[in-house]
Amino acid sequence: MNLVYAASLLLTLACLVLLDVRFRLVFARTPARSAVVLLAGLAFFTVWDAVGIGLGVFRHVDSRWASGILLAPQFPIEELLFLVFLCYLTLVLLSGWRQLRNRHAKRRRR
Repeated sequence: MNLVYAASLLLTLACLVLLDVRFRLVFARTPARSAVVLLAGLAFFTVWDAVGIGLGVFRHVDSRWASGILLAPQFPIEELLFLVFLCYLTLVLLSGWRQLRNRHAKRRRR
């Protein structure tokens, strides 16, 4: 069992948390709303994966980098970590873009 991929995902998630806290982007600004949006995205993509697995589109292939821990048939724990990372990254990028846009708009008004 190898945890390289899971550890990499956790490390990048930690980096996103640091960006979020430093620039008050997502959870640091509106924690309840951010949690709801993150969970909604996570639920959507988990259902998406389940449908894909059911249709035979997605399948788990053993890798020397993965842990081998499956949460459901063909659904490794790394997939769940990746979906959390994907949704959180999207929130951080969108919030950061909005902050930059608003800052730029304020400078133009001066």
